[in-house]
Amino acid sequence: MTKFSLKNKVAIVTGGGSGIGKAISLTFAKQGAKVHILDFNIEAAEETVSEIKNFEKVAEAHKCDVANQQNVVDIINKISKTEKINILINNAGIAHVGNIESVEEADLDRLYNVNIKGVYNCIKAAIPSLKSNGGGVILNLASIASTVGINDRFAYSMTKGAVLTMTYSIAKDYINDGIRCNCIAPGRVHTPFVDGFIKNNYPGKEAEMFDKLSKTQPIGRMGSTQEIADLTLFLCSDEAGFITGSNYAIDGGFVTLNGN
Repeated sequence: MTKFSLKNKVAIVTGGGSGIGKAISLTFAKQGAKVHILDFNIEAAEETVSEIKNFEKVAEAHKCDVANQQNVVDIINKISKTEKINILINNAGIAHVGNIESVEEADLDRLYNVNIKGVYNCIKAAIPSLKSNGGGVILNLASIASTVGINDRFAYSMTKGAVLTMTYSIAKDYINDGIRCNCIAPGRVHTPFVDGFIKNNYPGKEAEMFDKLSKTQPIGRMGSTQEIADLTLFLCSDEAGFITGSNYAIDGGFVTLNGN
């Protein structure tokens, strides 16, 4: 038998059109799941679906603004009418650089709407289906910023702290419904977002800054999206059936080894 199989499982992945979400979507599909990708960028979502179909697996793309509750409810209700939802991955999120003095109210609202309300919207919409199906798995993308201070990440850290505590609450409230809820806390991961950030903020010094940012992890490099996807796969598989209410660091030693 194949370890960590998701055969006959249905998974919803928000932000599955790029970066970590794309890696999760591809990995889950390869392991047998039907993947529904919810992404504001429908073109990116459809590109991921095309890649999944290239290896003869099944996936669908849905244009979705996770900050819009009705939009989320409509999509998840439509899926649940014909399919049994087994897994929800709350990956969609946005970043922000700055301390409290540079964070405007509009910045705070924008991050709240996507990173906190977006997770709330998706879980709230999926819970009835998961309960009626006898349980399932919710996996949230938190961050090292959920538990330690990061320079110039005031608004982002606030939202990721909320993701962590939402995880604990959902795990506690729905354990008797067979719903497991965990989160993972990545350190710096090499994604197109990181490349774009370096290019826009450090033109002509891309290689130097990439190396500098890589070395902020004690292990000496950034994580890969596939490494994040593999941990997510384990936590959403039946092999992780005894795990709920946990936050898993995947950060190259950042939280525990920096400063030691």
